[in-house]
Amino acid sequence: MASIHRDDEEFQQPLSKQSTSNDDETKSEKIIDSMMKKKDLSSRLWMETNKLWTILGPSIISRLASYSLNVITHAFAGHLGDVELAAMSIANTVIVGFNFGLLLGMASALETLCGQAFGAKQYQKLGVYMQRSWIVLFLCCLLLLPFYVYATPLLKLLGQPDEVAEMSGEAAAWMIPLHFSFAFQFPLQRFLQSQLKTWVLAYVSLVGLGVNVVASWVLVYMLDWGVIGASIALDISRWVVVLGLYGYAVFGGCPLSWTGYSMQAFNGLWDFLKLSSASGVMLCLENWYYRILILMTGYLPNSTLAVDALAVCMSINGWELMIPMAFMAATGVRVSNELGAGKGKEAKFATKVSIVQSITIGLVFCVIVLTLRDKMALIFTSSSDVLKEVNKLSYLLGATILFNSVQPVLSGMDPCCRWEGLLSPLNPDSVPAYMAVHADDNVI
Repeated sequence: MASIHRDDEEFQQPLSKQSTSNDDETKSEKIIDSMMKKKDLSSRLWMETNKLWTILGPSIISRLASYSLNVITHAFAGHLGDVELAAMSIANTVIVGFNFGLLLGMASALETLCGQAFGAKQYQKLGVYMQRSWIVLFLCCLLLLPFYVYATPLLKLLGQPDEVAEMSGEAAAWMIPLHFSFAFQFPLQRFLQSQLKTWVLAYVSLVGLGVNVVASWVLVYMLDWGVIGASIALDISRWVVVLGLYGYAVFGGCPLSWTGYSMQAFNGLWDFLKLSSASGVMLCLENWYYRILILMTGYLPNSTLAVDALAVCMSINGWELMIPMAFMAATGVRVSNELGAGKGKEAKFATKVSIVQSITIGLVFCVIVLTLRDKMALIFTSSSDVLKEVNKLSYLLGATILFNSVQPVLSGMDPCCRWEGLLSPLNPDSVPAYMAVHADDNVI
């Protein structure tokens, strides 16, 4: 019995060692798998960040330069006087802004169409889509023209002071060329952006910004044309951007996607209008509540001061908002390209990366605004009363900047995923949109 017991002990001992060895191997495998997953995640994150910022970096430069046209115009008007600042702010923020939001939203339908066509390597469709968008947006510009022609009585009806309303109406009338430039600029931007030609947008926008500074100095100060001169300078700079983008797109910059003017652009205009209108309504409703705030200040006791302070805060917010808007555009391109190629998981991952990075940047700018809250308005005015009012509004401005760092990114993803059912009747043989979206049921 003792012998048997010894044999059992000798038999059980190697089994115990073998079991311990297996446990160690399992733990090692788990550690290696965890390390590989982390490495794989960090690798994917780095690759996606590179892809995102290839689009995002130039897009931020382009949008900041484009919005700086408005900031420079407001700054020149603000140093003429408080009434001039209020008038230019209302003309540019309310009259132009209402129409800007609708036209920008309608043009964003191209982010879906051109982005997925590019991802599916059907390059010839991009030029047709852009021409179709030109037609639709130009017709909409004609329908929106009364807002500029009858701006003065409309602003008086909405409660603005007579002096401000009349000067705003005069400035708005001189911004009609600016209004029509949107019909061509927005589709051109999305046409080039979907092909990752974002540095072209940045270079042309910087040229337009330089032209705006020179033209504003000459027309406002040297020729003493006041708000009319500021309006004309804005018209000139916007059309410089349009002509620069058009020249690049048409004269050899996009040989695969631009093959000349096509009669196909007139086909399916109604379906394209419905798709663009859905996009336009979505974006302009997000854009309009800012404009309504400006109009509501007309009912305050010291309305000119209130308009000035709110216009300064909105200009700063709009300036910073160009970064989340660039994230919106870059996210739209990344998601559309991946869906066009049938890669649903990659589209979902691209959205997550974009959201996290946009929030981080928004937090940084929120801190900057709160730190410099008593000095921000010096860009626009030297009035001590306006500086004090802006200082009071700085906490709300900081919170707005932080919250706005999330929503535009989701807006950039939403059209690419939510409208896929509309794309098939629009042009069923152009982009396999439905198949791309449903290649992975976990995209949304």
